[in-house]
Amino acid sequence: MKHALPLTAGVMMALAGGAFYMTGAGLTAADHLDPPGRTNPANDTTPDKAADIADVFAWHTATDINLVLTFAGPQATDLPAVYDPDVLYTINVSNAAPRTTPNIPVEVRFGRGSGSNTFGVQVSGLPGVTGTIEGAVETNLVKDGVTVRAGLFDDPFFFDLQGFRDTLSTGTLSFNNQRDFFAGQNLTAIVITIPRDRIENGSNLVDVWATTARFGGQL
Repeated sequence: MKHALPLTAGVMMALAGGAFYMTGAGLTAADHLDPPGRTNPANDTTPDKAADIADVFAWHTATDINLVLTFAGPQATDLPAVYDPDVLYTINVSNAAPRTTPNIPVEVRFGRGSGSNTFGVQVSGLPGVTGTIEGAVETNLVKDGVTVRAGLFDDPFFFDLQGFRDTLSTGTLSFNNQRDFFAGQNLTAIVITIPRDRIENGSNLVDVWATTARFGGQL
């Protein structure tokens, strides 16, 4: 069963969060549907779907930080989630200078279960958590005040692809907020909710980004 991620308002709140500000810092970026030359180290004609980052979302409430990494999308709603045991997902958090240093690297891996087409997830590096958080996908996993869920979700990203192309070709802004290229499509996501005081470091800015790596090198 897929779930929805109500992320848009949360992202705006993070950007307006004063001292708690999450942003990129000139890092190499990836997005939905990157070409094989970017997502596949072999540079063949097959994109590495499992390692293709879609988006990274981060926002806070009064008490918690929410971190979301989405990948392997967009895809049709009749397709399953993508769990590849050979890909390492890392959600990097920097809360001290230099802002490109991952002070809190959270690593996520998937593994096959004992049953047919069953998978589990393991998350390590979470501050305040003893050992790892691990268990079945499509399940809320709770330990030491942190909640993790990995599974199939509606793609929360909004983008008018037609408007983008029309704008490029005509030079006139042609975006329409009623057209969403990602509507009715799914992707796989890792969602982490962690107490805010485990991430904050005084008045330092906080940066969040993600990487994927497959055996043989970083993507």
